[in-house]
Amino acid sequence: MLFGLERNRTPLARLKALARSWTGLAEPVARYGCPHGSLCQELGKLDGGVTSTAAKLLLMPIDWAAEQFALMGKDDPRHLAITLIGAFQGASLLANSFNDPTIMTREAGRLERWIDSLA
Repeated sequence: MLFGLERNRTPLARLKALARSWTGLAEPVARYGCPHGSLCQELGKLDGGVTSTAAKLLLMPIDWAAEQFALMGKDDPRHLAITLIGAFQGASLLANSFNDPTIMTREAGRLERWIDSLA
């Protein structure tokens, strides 16, 4: 998915496209939860190397988003990336818990406006 976002010309457009992509996931996430977040959460309860391996599923989009924020000239790109991905994971949890896909779509819109405010 992240590779496909690269066709957007600017880091701002790529980040907004990421947020928009979450609206397309709203229904399955509301029903089943985020597969990456759920897997990381469950594997995080175990001891051993499997936890760090599972964490890579979340590190990949964090690293990608941090790169986009850095390209935008932001001072703390990693923090911004964690905020972005954390907001998605939180919205995923709530959408699944309440079986309400509109939580995902509203959060995606809010995140797009937040990204715009950083430009």
